[in-house]
Amino acid sequence: MNNVPDTFLTHEGSTISDFPPDSRGSLAIRLLTGILFLEALALVALVLVLVFDILTQPAASVASAIALTVLVVIAAVFVSAVAVALARRSPWSRGAAVVWQLVQLAIAVGAFQGVTAQPAWGWAILVPSVIALILLFTRSVMIILRRPDVE
Repeated sequence: MNNVPDTFLTHEGSTISDFPPDSRGSLAIRLLTGILFLEALALVALVLVLVFDILTQPAASVASAIALTVLVVIAAVFVSAVAVALARRSPWSRGAAVVWQLVQLAIAVGAFQGVTAQPAWGWAILVPSVIALILLFTRSVMIILRRPDVE
């Protein structure tokens, strides 16, 4: 006989059986986590390209090139932390992921505009951001990442 009860109480007083059967390992949260890890990897690659450019290419403004590289390093660290937090199912990661996706939407819109528009890069940034935003508002992701009640 199995001595394991059918339901377990959570820290919120509800039971595990109150959640959808696949909520702890739902496809949505796994896809979302994968997207964030890929975005973090892309940012790390961008940092490497920028450092290589600083070292090998003449810059119109070295200070601007270094500042841009520092900003991308900060973004890479932030997105990496959010991706790890999503993998650990930390409640704060959802808000941080929404903010990052909105930042990327602004970057994508900029990539479609202007004299030096790069629509291919715009689509490469826009599509994963839209998918991630949709996943962030799915029921299973919201349940998994909800904050415990403060009493």
